[in-house]
Order: sequence, then C-alpha cells, then structure tokens
Amino acid sequence: MRDEASIRAGNDDPGADEPFDISTDPGRPDFTVEGQPGAMLIIISGPSGVGKDTIIDALRRRERETGRDGERHYVVTCTTRPPRNGEVDGVDYRFISRDEFLRVRAERGFLEANEVHGNWYGSPRDQVRDALVAGRDVILKIDVQGARVVKEQVSEALLIFVIPPSLEELFERLRARATETAEQLEVRQRDAAVELARQNDYDHVVPNETGEVERTAERIDQIIAEEHRREPDRRVRV
Repeated sequence: MRDEASIRAGNDDPGADEPFDISTDPGRPDFTVEGQPGAMLIIISGPSGVGKDTIIDALRRRERETGRDGERHYVVTCTTRPPRNGEVDGVDYRFISRDEFLRVRAERGFLEANEVHGNWYGSPRDQVRDALVAGRDVILKIDVQGARVVKEQVSEALLIFVIPPSLEELFERLRARATETAEQLEVRQRDAAVELARQNDYDHVVPNETGEVERTAERIDQIIAEEHRREPDRRVRV
C-alpha cells in the first residue's frame, strides 16, 4: 500500500492540499443506515492492472445470462482523471472536476476517497446505502487503501482480493494497456508489489489467470453465495 504521507486531501478550503493520516479522518458520517437482512457489501480489490474492470464486466454478463440482472448494484466510482478510450461517463466512472470532487468529499458524500497516482477516486455513499436498504447486494471495486478505509467503517463488508499469476505478468499487463507514462508505470509497478503484500487482510483471495476471467468471476459468485448461506441475516451498517 502507498505510504500514507503521499495521500493528499483538502482541508476546510476545498482547493487546499495538505498531507493527512487516513486513519484519523476516514470520512465517517454523522449517522449510519442499516441494510436489509442478507444484503451484502462486497469489496473487490487488487493492484492496478490485475483485471478488476474485466472481472466486473464478466460478473454482470453472468447475471444477465442467468436471469439475475439487477439483483446487485455496482457502484459507479467518481474520479477526477480523464476518461480512457471506450469509457462511458456514468457507466465506467463518473468523471468530475477536482473542485466538485473535493466539495462532495467535504460534505462526507464518499464512503472512501483517495488520491491515487495524482487522481482522486471516491465511492458515493448514497449509492451504497440506497441499494442495501432496498435489499440488494452492492459490488464496490476499489483499490487497496480504499478497501482498508471502508473496512474501518463497515466491519460487515466482505473483502475479496484479486491477484495476478505473477508480478511479471501483472507488469506486462500494465505495459500492454499503454495508458500511463513511463514514470507513472514505474510508480504503479512499485505500488503493486507493496499492495500484494496486503492480501492477508482480506476475507478471500482469488487468482485471475490470464485468459481465465470467466473462471475468476465464477469463483467470486461462488464466494458470495457461500457467504449468503453462512450468514443469511447479516445486516450491513453504512
């Protein structure tokens, strides 16, 4: 995980950037909302380039093909980074300005919010609450530091960590995607090695072998089903 001293946040002035310790200000709201019995918050996390977006696409496709479309809510993350080729606003991410992001963050509108590789990412709290209250599982795809923040606030969350076949395979995926500069790529590779060391903090670890994304999605579906059977009356407070 990145050194917390490198995480930047605005103070009372949304335009100001000051270092802060994430554990002292996780953005907790003034009140919590309790979801319906059995509705789960599932966090899918892993290092950059491990294939989280592709796995989410496979999970959604499996739901459509088995008549379960709409049973889960997939949180649309807000970000200040520009869209990549093929990404759709409101579907892949909600792309907003830095000023807008910091305004929402100051109002504690994010379940978690972090600056990663120079761009802000945040998980809208209202999306998670609304879905849980409606009795739907929530799938939240976030990075390693964001997962830790959510677990601090939501102890009932289920954490799934996705790992690559090897570090070299992960680095090759990052290079092949060609969306970062050489300097950015070096930072992502360094961070990935550190993040992989955090996998023991998670409830489940799932490998994503190259070309086997359907198998990965199937295993995640199995884990979710097993957790529902193990704890059918689990109530998540957000």
